[in-house]
Amino acid sequence: MVNFCWFTDEKYFTVAAPSNSQNDRLYAAIAVCKKDVVADRLLRTWPTLSKSVMVSVGVSALGRTNLHYVDPGVKMNGQHYRDILLTRDLLPDIKQYSDCFTFQHDGTETVELLKVETPDFIPPNLWPPNSPDLNPVDYKIWALLQERVYKTSIKDVDELGRRLAEHQRRIDRSVAEWRKRLRACVAAGGGQFEHKM
Repeated sequence: MVNFCWFTDEKYFTVAAPSNSQNDRLYAAIAVCKKDVVADRLLRTWPTLSKSVMVSVGVSALGRTNLHYVDPGVKMNGQHYRDILLTRDLLPDIKQYSDCFTFQHDGTETVELLKVETPDFIPPNLWPPNSPDLNPVDYKIWALLQERVYKTSIKDVDELGRRLAEHQRRIDRSVAEWRKRLRACVAAGGGQFEHKM
């Protein structure tokens, strides 16, 4: 079953690289506000509303789906996920690899669709509470893509999309760790196990 199990997830990528503002430091005289400092002296500037794109992908030992982008301005909710991301995008990609597969999804609203559209799926009541630790997209792929995509600054959403597409081939091997993580999850009784990896 492990080789036929498909995992999906979504993530926002922004044009401006993610930043931890607590690590940005600037030495200035007491009582000087950041807005009053010349921009050249700032180590990093972070726009409050950086343009972004939501990306969705599915992976298994069989391969990966294309990266699918959610159109800007679309409200991502359960209906959009089911009608567009799953039905139109991800499931057709997955079915190109095999008619026999198991789909992992942790949302209860999607169960009825999965009963009809997939040969098998892992229902939410059988998925452990620490599922991000078991989903290769969560524990490996997004971090890998983020590391690669933000090596240099990005000027706009189009360039962000090109960089994501360039690096998507790097995600193919991420499923290899899954059996090891599954064993650790079983040993922890379905509880937190990331610290033991």
